[in-house]
Amino acid sequence: MSSNHHMGATTPNGEIEHMNFLSEHIGALYLNDAYSDIVLKVDDTRFHAHKVILAARSEYFRALLYGGMKESHQAEIELKDTSIEAFKALLKYIYTGHLSLTSVKDIVLDMLGLAHQFGFVELEAAISDYLRQTLSIQDVCAVFDAARLYHLHYLTKVCTTFMDSHATHIIAHPTFNQLTASGLKELVDRDSFFAPEVDIFRAVVEWIRANNVAAGAQRDSILECVRLPLISIVDLLTVVRPQQLVKSDTILDAIQTTVSRGVVRRRGCLLPEENMAHPKFGTQVLSGEMRSALLNGDSVNYDMERGYTRHTIVDPGQGQAESGILVKLGKQAIVNHVRMLLWDRDLRSYSYYIETSMDQKEWTRVVDHSLYYCRSWQLLYFEPVVVRYVRLVGTNNTVNKVFHVVSFEIMWTAAQFQIDKGLIVPRQNVATYPFSATVVEGVSRSRNALLDGNTSNYDWDSGYTCHQLGSGSILVQLGQPYMIDSIRLLLWDCDDRSYNYYVETSVNMADWELVCDKTNDNCKSWQTIRFDRRPVVFIRVIGTHNTANEVFHCVHLECPAQVPTPEDGTSPRTQGQTQGQFPSSQGQGQQSRDNCKPVGKVERQQRGGHFVWHSAAPGDAEAAGGGGEQEWVTAPQTIEDAAPSDDENTNETT
Repeated sequence: MSSNHHMGATTPNGEIEHMNFLSEHIGALYLNDAYSDIVLKVDDTRFHAHKVILAARSEYFRALLYGGMKESHQAEIELKDTSIEAFKALLKYIYTGHLSLTSVKDIVLDMLGLAHQFGFVELEAAISDYLRQTLSIQDVCAVFDAARLYHLHYLTKVCTTFMDSHATHIIAHPTFNQLTASGLKELVDRDSFFAPEVDIFRAVVEWIRANNVAAGAQRDSILECVRLPLISIVDLLTVVRPQQLVKSDTILDAIQTTVSRGVVRRRGCLLPEENMAHPKFGTQVLSGEMRSALLNGDSVNYDMERGYTRHTIVDPGQGQAESGILVKLGKQAIVNHVRMLLWDRDLRSYSYYIETSMDQKEWTRVVDHSLYYCRSWQLLYFEPVVVRYVRLVGTNNTVNKVFHVVSFEIMWTAAQFQIDKGLIVPRQNVATYPFSATVVEGVSRSRNALLDGNTSNYDWDSGYTCHQLGSGSILVQLGQPYMIDSIRLLLWDCDDRSYNYYVETSVNMADWELVCDKTNDNCKSWQTIRFDRRPVVFIRVIGTHNTANEVFHCVHLECPAQVPTPEDGTSPRTQGQTQGQFPSSQGQGQQSRDNCKPVGKVERQQRGGHFVWHSAAPGDAEAAGGGGEQEWVTAPQTIEDAAPSDDENTNETT
């Protein structure tokens, strides 16, 4: 051996990587009859190959060549229904791991079929991704049929989404006639395949003629995908009837449905997660005062004088619906989600409903919160509906007779949601500030203490909300009505004290329902409250006893109760331990009982601070504006007035 051989690169750890040499040497066997032990015949072309390489690269060939079938004893195997050029490219990929799809663009769908047939999963995924990136009106119909044939669900979805967005161009393109019958029916039957129905009818007729489909069940099933009631009466008589493909009785039924305004499956554009109430789609506000603010996308810069659209609230029977805010979308769309910001610079609440229509004659109420108090952001979900017009109608304002909307968005979302009696059944905790919940009544050093989700960092001085026993309560308002069946509380638990309390819920601050009565039970730490599902807007927690002093302290409130749920009486500090025992301080967020020791009264007076009332009384306001801005009121009290002192004689007025 020569001593002048090339010295390859070495690594400090002694690892040698010569993968490129391996790939190069195996690739040299491509179409090389040296050491070949199998011939693959495609039509009249023979390809010399090597069994061990084929078997190592493909489960299909492994079973074929070494699985005991008759082909395992043959020197030549014929592969039927296979394109020569596509198989040649596949064979090169088998030997080299390399394939340039741009160089085989004309046979890329054949390559996809071979990758699927011979079980090259990674190649199939790579070709699918390439087709997704290069999808065009010219090839989408062929790709759609191929994706359906090979059960490539993601690629199929990409194709249908593309065709939905370009429906008018798809039905006018010659490749539309190359769709399979099943592909055509699946496409035209989609609500989101949105084009003028008479044009869809013309395209289907052209497809029938191009594919020589004779009268019979197949032709009838294809024509049934066309929604004749969506075609104007004039076009039914002048376009559909002369084709003599649809029975006269069927045309008459369509006319009758149109005249009687019967139920029809409509079509609409579907743009997932895209706000259709945007000026770029041509959306307009047709009625309401100060219309320009509603769709400008600004949900930050608004006050009593500007930044909202409004209408005067009138009583039912006095033209209530006509007084609402009317929005016309730029195109009819399939939607199931609304995001709406109600004016929220004070603690006022609104009631309202939302209706949709295609023609301003027939209206469907998709959201009805006319019996509930709502504030700030409204996150609304409903069953998908095709919409052209949206009407927002305020029915109540707790301060004046004007309904104010700062921002409005409407879209289709893939988010999962559950509706019960028209209200959302939430899975996650909605008693949070991001969901527009607020503490209306209660005393706390921090505005966010009760709803900020912090269940570890609290002590004698902070991290809780409280109220004086026998006076007031802790009152939380959710941003909108939800169907709730559970609530979870964390009572202050830095010592061995226990509390008695009860919990009520309401939707309007007038009618209250008792959901939990713990007035005769000594309760500590975590409390999980379960009850029959019901609409909830307000949650009122009223303490009736504290074994240490005259104040009721609550660290955290959530609804619905989130899982995993610790057993009642177990705090985040004591989970997994016997009730009444406190662990040593280990890890972030944990505290020992020593860290919760009381502070002397003199020291507390020297550390005097401020507690905050969450006021429930909104101020008066002019009907023309948002009005009555009510800031948080700060009461100059010492910490001893509300801190969980061990001194039962401490005066803790709020």
